[in-house]
Amino acid sequence: MVFLNRVTLLTVLGSTGSIGVNTLNVVRQWPERFGIYALVAGRNVNLLAQQIGEFRPKVAVVADEAAAKALRAIGTFTGTEIVYGGKAKVDAAVAPEVGFVMSAIVGVEGLKATYEAIRAKKRVGLANKEVLVSAGKLVMAAREASGAEMIPVDSEHNGAHQCLRGGRDGVTKLILTASGGPFRETPREQLASVTVAQALNHPTWKMGQRITIDSATLMNKGFEVIEACWLFDFQPKEVDVVVHPESKVHAMVEYVDGSVIAQVCATDMRMPIQYAMTYPERAAAPVPRINWRETSCWNFYAPDFEKFPLLSLAYQAQEAGGAATAILNAADEVAVAEFLAGKLPFPGIWETVAETLERMPAREPASINEVLEVDREARRVAAEVIAARAVLAART
Repeated sequence: MVFLNRVTLLTVLGSTGSIGVNTLNVVRQWPERFGIYALVAGRNVNLLAQQIGEFRPKVAVVADEAAAKALRAIGTFTGTEIVYGGKAKVDAAVAPEVGFVMSAIVGVEGLKATYEAIRAKKRVGLANKEVLVSAGKLVMAAREASGAEMIPVDSEHNGAHQCLRGGRDGVTKLILTASGGPFRETPREQLASVTVAQALNHPTWKMGQRITIDSATLMNKGFEVIEACWLFDFQPKEVDVVVHPESKVHAMVEYVDGSVIAQVCATDMRMPIQYAMTYPERAAAPVPRINWRETSCWNFYAPDFEKFPLLSLAYQAQEAGGAATAILNAADEVAVAEFLAGKLPFPGIWETVAETLERMPAREPASINEVLEVDREARRVAAEVIAARAVLAART
């Protein structure tokens, strides 16, 4: 991507979420280089209205007609077309004017628009884990066919991308770091009594609710293992996870001779977002710098797979292939929602996911629509599992 004397227009899928907000922060820093073509959000119309007022996009997309009506009721947005629905989301991602698509919608809601952006040869900043977790084979085939650039935004994959800029020659292992979440030192027997507030109290990052709970169960790290396999062409056994509470080292690559290259930076998402937007150039970023003269201690140790079984299930699902990872994701999203609603104990999240995987038949989705069918069926099965467990619990 060339930035000489030209403004690159962005479509931000998920503009009101944490990644979307930080993306707009980067745009704000570089008004001569980036502008906004479309802002795509769900139902947070108040924040979206503020974003429209500042960035003046050509298009603003919301979830449905009710959200569009609520947005229009806030004010008149001269020059911005207010639209809604899935087709409008895809249209915003593939518009000819768009040079960069930030994929930051949580869940499979962002899958089709991201897939179509890749087919249209857009540069995509990938912050939506579900795109590759649910449909990795199809998405990577689309990227291969179109030649689209897909730059990971998650701090770990972004770090891996930076480590691998020199290529894969001699690389034998990718190492992803995990903070360990709020329960890394909590005894396993106490997890059944943890509260939603405790699970949302992440020690390092400020994120949306689902990804924060997934970090507490280490499911998020399991998703990252799956993503890494697709993004960088690794087998699951070639991707290691280590717990690193300080969250300064984000990824490492190990070479055949034992050498290791690590990517290190402050815990600020503006850095990987800007990296994706400006790659292959590196530009000054308004993020904290590490003081190498300051005494510090960085720790690394193995994750507890028995205490956090979702990490093991992620490895197993990627090894199994087919629809297994899509089922894993869908069941997890349902279980996390029930936990956040106070209807499921914390261990019930992984119990639900494991049982849903057992109940669902093996299948190889041949299209994005088939992936979405698997997703819907897995959600239905997960809901049945949770309901059955609730009935059993009430009887005992």
